[in-house]
Amino acid sequence: MRKLEVIIRHSRFNAVKDALVALGIHGMSVIDIKGFGRQNGHKETYRGTEVMVEFVPKIKMDIVLESELVGPAIEAIQKTACSGAVGDGKIFVLPVENAIRIRTGETGDDAI
Repeated sequence: MRKLEVIIRHSRFNAVKDALVALGIHGMSVIDIKGFGRQNGHKETYRGTEVMVEFVPKIKMDIVLESELVGPAIEAIQKTACSGAVGDGKIFVLPVENAIRIRTGETGDDAI
């Protein structure tokens, strides 16, 4: 099992979610976050004054899935989240030792 931590633009979320559901991935946690990387924020005008917004709003998706789905999931995310501009996001792949479904006690792949 692996965990994908995916950070993407808000505007790309629905396309990424739909692509993952089409692969048979039905469980994910989604969090609104703010951060910066090479994009370094942007300038906005607020009441006639230019303000530097250092932390850009993004969406973080946490997805735990079977190891054999990692490759297709990464491909789907890259294809649907890419705009070609700085700030498209990142995908982090982490190992997952075990998963346990609280309601039934199922473990491993059966729990996800």
